[in-house]
Amino acid sequence: MTHMVFASALATLGAGLLGSVVLWLLRERSAVTAMTATVLVAVLAAATGVFVAANQMFISSHDASVLGVIVATAAVIGTACALAVGRRVARVVEHHAREAADRERERALEASRRELVAWMSHDLRSPLAGIRAMVEALEDGVVADQPTIEAYHQGIRAEADRLAMMVDDLFELSRVHSGRLMLRRQRVTLADIVAQAVPTAAPLSAARGIRLVGDAPDIPVNVDVREVTRVMTNLLLNAIRHTHDSGAVRILGGTTGECAYFAVEDECGGIPEADLPRVFDVAFRGTPARTPGTDEGAGLGLAIARGIVEAHDGTIDVRNVDRGCRFTVRFPVQQAEPLSDFSDFESDMQQAVG
Repeated sequence: MTHMVFASALATLGAGLLGSVVLWLLRERSAVTAMTATVLVAVLAAATGVFVAANQMFISSHDASVLGVIVATAAVIGTACALAVGRRVARVVEHHAREAADRERERALEASRRELVAWMSHDLRSPLAGIRAMVEALEDGVVADQPTIEAYHQGIRAEADRLAMMVDDLFELSRVHSGRLMLRRQRVTLADIVAQAVPTAAPLSAARGIRLVGDAPDIPVNVDVREVTRVMTNLLLNAIRHTHDSGAVRILGGTTGECAYFAVEDECGGIPEADLPRVFDVAFRGTPARTPGTDEGAGLGLAIARGIVEAHDGTIDVRNVDRGCRFTVRFPVQQAEPLSDFSDFESDMQQAVG
């Protein structure tokens, strides 16, 4: 009796240890798989003990067959129950996971909205205060000489332009975040995109004495030209503003795997590592803070760029390089022939910069 119990227990323990190894190997699988495997391990361990005990008892072949059928039936029923319960548990777990993800996403959006409202309240107040002060000075006759009056008029116009830029950025960001960004894709090349963006950035680079250098290859992509040109323009303007006077901003392009990319590399001295993950957040500016009175808008350009790129199923990232940082945008490569209704990139860049 003792020998039979010991042999059965030893066999059951061996089967259980083997099953534990299997469960450990399946630890990354779904809840359904884990629960089913757990039941099967338990059934296997019990069946092994039963068969060893039956063998020790020298029962007849007929009784052994009946016992095998009973154990197999129990295993099938147990596995079916495990699958049913596992699916139910998996649905419950997935439901809770989705609810938790939704709550986290809502908290992040709410925090982003609060941050945006705080930034906009500050940024809108600055140009409005400047406009009010200059208007009151003109109304009260504080300034009377014509040159000063003209300077005040120019200042009012500049501050009004800043306000218009902020409103435009807010509208664009709203379209991106609300899913109302309707893309009108067409086949163009990276060179076409860069050629459209360079003339917009050229006046600021010329005023700062910053050279725009580099090129982009004729690699076709299927994108909304207007929206992706805005991305490129935002990256160029951002790079120019943070590059020291008489520096250079480089434009790069090429392919990596199944993606085409263009990149903008500046000479800003680099971004603190702690700030890199937040560069594309709404209204994030990092340090040092941007100087009030510039035409940099509300710090939404990079957030808008990320939204546009992701709407194209592309990616955008930033990393530090030797003299500054590099922003890289990637899109799926298009093998079809590109459209040819854009001007040559090199001639456009030479005319814009020269």
